[in-house]
Amino acid sequence: MTKKSVFCALLLAASGICQAQTGITPDVLNTLQGSYNATPTDKALHNAISNVSIQKLAVNMENTQAKDTYFSVEVKNTGISDQKSSGRCWLFTGTNVLRNRAMKNLGVKDFFFSQVYLFFYDQLEKSNLFLQGVIDTRQKDLDDQMVRWLFQHPLSDGGTYTGVADLVTKYGLVPQDVMPETFVSNSTSEFCGHLKRKLREFGIQLREKSAAGANEKALQAMKVEQLKTVYRMLVMAYGQPPKEFTWAPKKDGKMISEAKTYTPQQFYKEVCSGSEDLNADYVMLMNDPSRPYNKVYEIDYDRHLYDGHNWLYLNLDIEDLKAPAIASLKDSCQMYFSCDVGKFLDRSVGYLDVKNYSYGDLLGTTFGMNKKQRIQTFDSGSTHAMTLMAVDLDENGKARKWKVENSWGSDSGMRGYLVMTDEWFNEYMFRVVVNRKYCSQQLLDLLKQKPVRLPAWDPMFQNEE
Repeated sequence: MTKKSVFCALLLAASGICQAQTGITPDVLNTLQGSYNATPTDKALHNAISNVSIQKLAVNMENTQAKDTYFSVEVKNTGISDQKSSGRCWLFTGTNVLRNRAMKNLGVKDFFFSQVYLFFYDQLEKSNLFLQGVIDTRQKDLDDQMVRWLFQHPLSDGGTYTGVADLVTKYGLVPQDVMPETFVSNSTSEFCGHLKRKLREFGIQLREKSAAGANEKALQAMKVEQLKTVYRMLVMAYGQPPKEFTWAPKKDGKMISEAKTYTPQQFYKEVCSGSEDLNADYVMLMNDPSRPYNKVYEIDYDRHLYDGHNWLYLNLDIEDLKAPAIASLKDSCQMYFSCDVGKFLDRSVGYLDVKNYSYGDLLGTTFGMNKKQRIQTFDSGSTHAMTLMAVDLDENGKARKWKVENSWGSDSGMRGYLVMTDEWFNEYMFRVVVNRKYCSQQLLDLLKQKPVRLPAWDPMFQNEE
C-alpha cells in the first residue's frame, strides 16, 4: 500500500469515527426517546396541535380585551389601497405617503396614484441592474460569491424607499385611472418567475460572449437587444406606460377643473408641489442592534436603478429613532415605515403585540432570542412596508402605541389599519424614513460620516414585500 493510500485510509477511518460520534446513534436515539414521557396533558396537546392551527391554540386569552384605538397624535387619512397578491408594499407605501400631499393640492378626498406605472419601470430598471452587474463581473468565476448572488437574485417585486425615490424622480407619476392594475400586477409571482428565468439566460449569454472576446461596447449593444425583449414582456403583462396623458381631478364624480395634458414628470411636480428632493431631503433611520449604533451603512446593490442610490441608513438606538418620527407626526407628516409584520400579528383585529400569543407555553419551551440574535440568525428582518401615521403619547411624551396605514385592503385589520404596541415596535420595527428637518443637529452631524459598505448578502438586504 502506498503512502498516499495509507493516508486516505486513515482519513476515511477518522471520518467514520467522527460520524459515529456526532451522528444520532442508537444510544442517542434511545436517550431522546426516553426523555419524553407522555402525560395526559401532552396527549391532549398533541391531539389539538395535530388538528388546529398553532397560532389559534397559542392565543393569549389574558390579552384579548378590547383594544384602545385612541391616538393623541394622528395624521388623518382617507382611502385604503390593496396590493393584492403582489410584493409591492414598498411601492404602495411610498405612493401613499405622496398621495396624502396630492389630495390636499388637488382638493379631492378620493385619489390614488398608479402603482403599476412605476412598477413597470421598476422591473425594467432592475433587469438592467442585473444585466449590467453581469457585465461588470464578467471576469470573475461563475462560483464567485458576487456572481452567484446576482444569478440568485436577478430581480424581485419587493423593494425599499430608495427605489420609490429614484423611480418617482426619474419617471414621475400618473393617476391610477390612467394606467390601471392588471391581473398580473395584482399577482406578480408567476410572471416574475418567467422574467427571472429569461434574465438568467441573458446573463449566461453575456458571459459567454465576453469569454469569446467581445469588448465592452459589444456587450452593451447586446444588453440593449436583450432589454427589448424584457420591455415587450413587461408590456404584455402590465401595459405600456404613457408618455403623456390628459386628466382632470374629480369630486363626487364631477370634474372640479379643466382637463390638462401632462407628462408623468410634470404631473408629479404639479400635484406633489414643493422643492423637496425625495433622496437628499430624506433620511432612512434604522434600528439594527447587531451592528454599532450612530454609524451610517450602505448596502451594495440594494437599489432599483443601476444609476440610482444604494440603500443608505443611519443605525440608531430605538429611542433615538422615535424622536424624529414623533416630531414628523406632530407636524402632520406621514412616513415610510417597515417592520417584521408577521410576528405576533392578530390579523382578526389588526393588532401587533408581543403578548398576543403564548407559543412557548403551548409547545413546552421558551423562545429566548433577542432582536440582535434574531437578525444575526435570519429569524427576523424587515419584511413589509407601511405608512406610519399616528402615535399615542403618555403625559411624559413617551410612546404607548403606534398606528400604520396598511396596503392589504379595507377588509384587513382595523378597516385597513394596524396598531402596534410600543413594546412590539421596539422588537420588530426596523426602518423609518423622515425628512431631515425633523432630525436633531446631532443626527444630521452623524449623517456626514463616510458610510460603512456592506455586501449585497448582508442580513439587512431584505426588500419589503
